[in-house]
Amino acid sequence: MHIQATTQSPLGTDADTIAHGLFADGQTSAEGAASELIRSGEARGKLGSLAVTHDQGRRFVLVGLGDRAGFGAEQARVAAAAVDGRARELGAEALCWRVPAAPGEAAVTGIVEGTLLHAYRFDRYKADAEARGVERLILSAEQDVSEAARQAAVVTAAQNRARDLGNTPANDLTPTALADYAAQLGERHEGVTVSTLDGAQIRELGMGAFAAVAQGSAQDARLIRIEYNGPGAASGAPLGLIGKAITFDSGGLSLKTSRDMDEMKFDMCGGAAVIEAIAALAELRVPVRVLGVVGATENLPSGTAVKPGDIVRALDGTTIEIDNTDAEGRLVLADCICYARGEGCDRLVDIATLTGAVVVALGSTYAGLMSNDDDWAERVHAAGARVGDAVWRLPLHPDYARLMDGRYAQLTNRGRKREAMAITAAEFLHHFSGDVPWAHVDIAGTAWDVSRPYFTGHGATGYGVRLLVETARTVRP
Repeated sequence: MHIQATTQSPLGTDADTIAHGLFADGQTSAEGAASELIRSGEARGKLGSLAVTHDQGRRFVLVGLGDRAGFGAEQARVAAAAVDGRARELGAEALCWRVPAAPGEAAVTGIVEGTLLHAYRFDRYKADAEARGVERLILSAEQDVSEAARQAAVVTAAQNRARDLGNTPANDLTPTALADYAAQLGERHEGVTVSTLDGAQIRELGMGAFAAVAQGSAQDARLIRIEYNGPGAASGAPLGLIGKAITFDSGGLSLKTSRDMDEMKFDMCGGAAVIEAIAALAELRVPVRVLGVVGATENLPSGTAVKPGDIVRALDGTTIEIDNTDAEGRLVLADCICYARGEGCDRLVDIATLTGAVVVALGSTYAGLMSNDDDWAERVHAAGARVGDAVWRLPLHPDYARLMDGRYAQLTNRGRKREAMAITAAEFLHHFSGDVPWAHVDIAGTAWDVSRPYFTGHGATGYGVRLLVETARTVRP
């Protein structure tokens, strides 16, 4: 979808469909026949409600925006999704939004995001894919909003590409295929350098925890390293973004139940978020230094698979007792965190579909946030609040860390007590982050099948792309 901004009135554009917002107090920019919908009571200010009329050879859509005092980017996303759905039904090709007055750029950002997220379809495997929807989105405002619209479009396109990666089945998106995809970033974007380590190199480097997960699959593992040096970025240590990319997780020998195992192709959504966040940063030419580290492998049962009771050694020398092979993501992340620290990253964010326990605790509204540094945790939390990738901080504590003490090794990969399991998983990772400011974001509840008006149907959400981009953009004073 092509996005453009203009200071012309909606009627001055060539749009076949024009959208106006209506606040709960009755205030709107609509005039003429569209305003008749308000007087008749057909148009209402309730968020997402719709009414349609025709005038001067155009369609007019009035959409409820809810209370003016509570209006922000999220409300704009919901309203824009409703309008996109109706515009698709009406066969609209060019849709012009009269941008409602709102603080800052919230309305512009929300309209672009809500429209593009709702318009997304994953239909590459369908021969009878439905016809395309709106082809052009025009934002009409009194002032120039073209840069805000462009930035929102870039980040949302990256989020939708992360959704594509998440939705792609594991037989097509192998660890090698994901690494090849990431390698294209360096070809498309200035300032991006991508390299990979294969399974043999991972073992030679001493990443025994990562290698243990990978040894059960015929598909070779990949450590994907993405370095971004933005134009004018200050010299110094990069921000480390670390993503879990288990392209299929059967649970290994600690086999998952067959119910919903097909969803385990989504276990690479953290890695997808890292890859596409860096792509967005590069396209926006954000002046920061970032190192992305993505651990990609399958977790499968076989005659060569790691066994419960095995003891492995991580990159930093820590010995780990594997009590459950379905707690594999933290093993991969442990070595990736060590790698990022070894590369000099002075701040870290890891993002992963790590635990079912965080879904029990927070559902699909918030991702879990755990951190060893209050200031860094607040930066990540604030970034999520600004862009709508909400996180909720859960505590760390030495008592939780002790639950991860191993019986025969320094650590176990899953505590024997079924309590605070999202937190104890984070405490496991905390061991490897050391004193470097680190934040762990558990997206198991937010990565797919989230019920929001702008997510149509099932599938990956691309959660974390906006969060990581915003965190990176604000990491330096």
